[in-house]
Amino acid sequence: MAQLARAAHAAGHCRRALLAERDRWALWLPVMLATGIGVYFALPFEPPTLIARCLGGAGLLVVVAALLTEESFAQAVMAGIAALLIGFGSAKLRSDLVAAPVLGHRIGPVEMVGRVEFAQAHGKGERAVIALESVARNYGQPMPAHIRVSFRDDGGLLVPGARVAFKAVLLPPPAPAAPGDYDFARAAWFESLGAVGYAYGPPELLEPAAPAGFSGRMVGMVQHLRWRMSRRIHEMLPGSTGAIASAIITGDRGGISDADESALRDAGLAHVLAIAGLHMALVGMGLFWAVRAILAAIPRLALVYPIKKWAAIAALMGAGFYLVISGAAAATTRAFIMLAMMLLAILFDRPALSMRSLALAATIILLSRPESLIEPGFQMSFAAVASLIAVAEWEQRRARAANALPVRFAHLRRYLHGIAVTSFVGSLATMPYAAFHFDRSTHYAVLCNLGAMPIMGFVAMPAAALSVIAMPFGLDAWPLHVMGWGIDAMLGVGRYVSHLPGAVAIVSAWPVRALVLVSAGGLWIAFWRPRWRWLGLVPLTAGLVMALVIVPPDLFVARDGRTAALRGPDGKLYLLRQAADDYSADEWLKRDGDARVAADAIGTARDSIRCDEWSCIAHTRNGHTVAAVLRADALAEDCARADIVLSAIPTRHACIGPKLVIDRFDVARNGAYALWLGKRLRVETAEKDRGERPWSAKPKPRARP
Repeated sequence: MAQLARAAHAAGHCRRALLAERDRWALWLPVMLATGIGVYFALPFEPPTLIARCLGGAGLLVVVAALLTEESFAQAVMAGIAALLIGFGSAKLRSDLVAAPVLGHRIGPVEMVGRVEFAQAHGKGERAVIALESVARNYGQPMPAHIRVSFRDDGGLLVPGARVAFKAVLLPPPAPAAPGDYDFARAAWFESLGAVGYAYGPPELLEPAAPAGFSGRMVGMVQHLRWRMSRRIHEMLPGSTGAIASAIITGDRGGISDADESALRDAGLAHVLAIAGLHMALVGMGLFWAVRAILAAIPRLALVYPIKKWAAIAALMGAGFYLVISGAAAATTRAFIMLAMMLLAILFDRPALSMRSLALAATIILLSRPESLIEPGFQMSFAAVASLIAVAEWEQRRARAANALPVRFAHLRRYLHGIAVTSFVGSLATMPYAAFHFDRSTHYAVLCNLGAMPIMGFVAMPAAALSVIAMPFGLDAWPLHVMGWGIDAMLGVGRYVSHLPGAVAIVSAWPVRALVLVSAGGLWIAFWRPRWRWLGLVPLTAGLVMALVIVPPDLFVARDGRTAALRGPDGKLYLLRQAADDYSADEWLKRDGDARVAADAIGTARDSIRCDEWSCIAHTRNGHTVAAVLRADALAEDCARADIVLSAIPTRHACIGPKLVIDRFDVARNGAYALWLGKRLRVETAEKDRGERPWSAKPKPRARP
């Protein structure tokens, strides 16, 4: 009886504690929505549309039941279940809506005709997304609706809306370089992008007219406006300076040099290139302050009319225009929704609830674009903002409890304190996601932001706003040059900090389950306010430990069947021969926490790897012998002495002695391989990891000769 009494007392205490936090329950609705979306993407198979629709419909019925229920806990539980079901159904619905043909095999070079939808600088040329209309030859497979093509020279003809003819080679969207690696084909699926490729020579302009239909014309007008603005910025500010200015104004990041992008990333300034809360706040609130100041200078208006609300309307319109011309990425949309909530609160004389605004923004984005959940921009943006709001709420409570004493230079101290806190908290909150997606961690973000953010806030962004206002009148030259000076100064800070010792660390790849645990723990800490929020440290710590103790693969085989890397006696990866697939080799090294590039990681006899023109033989630290065969003449001998054979030629079932044989047909069917060579051989493939999904569908395999 005593135990029952203690259990009842504990249950009552939990009930009272949860009821005290009732206003925070709504924050978990987008989390449950994201859980349903995450379940969809985690499935190893594509669920039937009927089942997904039934689950989504069931979620709506649960919403109705929750509205008819008066008991608070029952309402909360049913709302969470409804959000989970609706999230799963919306993800499947979105996948069906964007479905478009995907190229099965390489084609070309062949003549094509299409209409340009988007174009940006890329490397030494241009890269364009084109709505494909016709292909000169019939290749016996459905042609994709949209393709992405790189042009060495576009002749100035890749204007959004233009109809062009060109000769190009097209390939299917590439599969992951290793099991669990970034899946470009999945991202391409949700953009209805069915192929990528490269063109031979410049395009030929057939028709400069905009696409037909009202929606098509509107989209074309927006893309054309973004293109013209980007071109104008690049004319005024050449090189990386103009590319960064274009990224800040229009969201077009093409043309930034690898060195400058790397410097900004390693210094902790990568957020400058992604239009999000900083940019939207500077534009929206800067416009709010400017309009209100101008109106306040007119006594007849200031004393009679609600100029604060007029300024809010002007700021809302300006922020909406910025959202449109910037491309409306997930982070930008989140920032706009939160800013709009604050401005609407001013219009209707209501308090702006920041954490609820964040939850509303997450809900809108997840329902409209469920695939955003698995994108780094969404994850890092919401993690940073949720953490910053949680810290701001804590500081507000602490400030109310403390006695406010006057201090010298209070405004300057608050400004610098704000930069330091936001930089530290934002960097700490996004660190797991940077490690998971980019395999790197920056250490001096606070120092760099203290030097760069004043330049961004007082020079670059005000000049950017003035240049956009002046651009229609041809008066944008001097504000763009001022913006360029600010960007150059910010780049100087980034380059200096990125070259400091220990500025960045390359970390090994994180498993998905570790990121999920860290995210769950972080949300628990950020959303709740009582002391029991610190229970979130349990899953957070478990996720960090899981990421640290993960055992990396001992052997990688690339998608081409020729490129392979083996873990040497010193624990580092070594390529068995010069990489034919440089991207995969570099990706393996990066995800292994290795800062080397592929050219510096080729194995030698010192690494127990010996090669000749026929094959390579390597001895692993686990006692296995690996043979990488290039020619048929070496197949029989290597099959007789090796435990694992990697063959760039078909084995035709002739190699039966080794424990494992992987030939070019296996790679074509299963994608990249990752192997663990312990007492028990463990094999994972990219295609098995992806599952049978629309973006991983392959053409029917050809019969072996």
